[in-house]
Amino acid sequence: MPDKVPYLDLPAQIRSLRPELDAAIARTLDHCSFCLGPDVAQFEKDFAKFCGAEHCVAFNSGTSALHVAMLLLNVGRDDEVISTPHTFVATSWAISYVGAKPVYVDIDEDTFNLNPALIEKAVTPRTKAIMPVHLYGHPFDIDPILAVAKKHNLPVVEDSAQAHGAKYKGRTIGTFGEISCFSFYPGKNLGACGEGGALVTNNAAYAARARSLREHGSSVRYYHDEVGFNYRMEGIQGAVLGVKLKKLNDWTAGRRRVAHRYHELLKDTPLQLPREAAWAESVYHLYVVRHPRREDLKKHLEANGVGCALHYPLPLHLQKCYASLGYKEGSFPVAEKAARECLSLPIYPEMTDAQVQRVAEVIHDFFRS
Repeated sequence: MPDKVPYLDLPAQIRSLRPELDAAIARTLDHCSFCLGPDVAQFEKDFAKFCGAEHCVAFNSGTSALHVAMLLLNVGRDDEVISTPHTFVATSWAISYVGAKPVYVDIDEDTFNLNPALIEKAVTPRTKAIMPVHLYGHPFDIDPILAVAKKHNLPVVEDSAQAHGAKYKGRTIGTFGEISCFSFYPGKNLGACGEGGALVTNNAAYAARARSLREHGSSVRYYHDEVGFNYRMEGIQGAVLGVKLKKLNDWTAGRRRVAHRYHELLKDTPLQLPREAAWAESVYHLYVVRHPRREDLKKHLEANGVGCALHYPLPLHLQKCYASLGYKEGSFPVAEKAARECLSLPIYPEMTDAQVQRVAEVIHDFFRS
């Protein structure tokens, strides 16, 4: 049984793909398509098909894709966008970048996702969109959120940065909202060898404007219809993602295998384990457990050679950068409790059963002591 288990083992993934990656990158170098180019264009087609969408627009990061999504929906100064306080800050950055205000709603105790029952109370005349997150690879409960959105004539943007290939009621996420945004940060389920992101939509006008905005507001070179950005995906990242996309379904099966093994080995511990809703098929970007003694457990795991991480230790409404929003401790008690108790265990497709058993053994030792 292994003595040490890394939190994430990206080198193992790269080693398994190295010949294919080397060949793909070499082709990009040969034709010198370093900004966008044929590899990115092909990846866009393939990823759109993977999501069941009409259009995919590749970006230099998931954050850029989210920013452009706000612009496509004409969200601007003094508007409000409803979102979650328990996620990575990039979701809220996109709202702030256009001068709008993030309006937070507390999360569901079981899935950590936005609680649909609380959204309607947060709608005001200034509300311009709803942007929930498919957190940790588990889809948010889409139908009730879409019902509120329809009632108030609000678009929904799916932040899908952690959920490539996740399914809601048997259908792959990415086309339930007006727009869906993905991240290809290296540690994601589908990760580039650097930064990357994508915007997916069935709206041809949105896709066309997104392509213009990512390239300096230009559809024809040197002619600029609006203020744009340099948000282009690099050609090499398109080549890398093209190779990796072919492996994603197998990697998802591997993550689910590890998650289910954790379920079996940890079910008798005092930990609250991840709960997969009946309508969901999680891709387990993260395997997040909960316990009031999270900090002690984290130290114990690390002292015994088991990597772990915190996602996320301080909710967004309590971050210094958003103090001006006026939220206080106690504003969103479920999110705040999750932030105090959450601990992410190692999970990746290359993880062996012996490694999973080692993690479980160290956790059992902690509770025995």
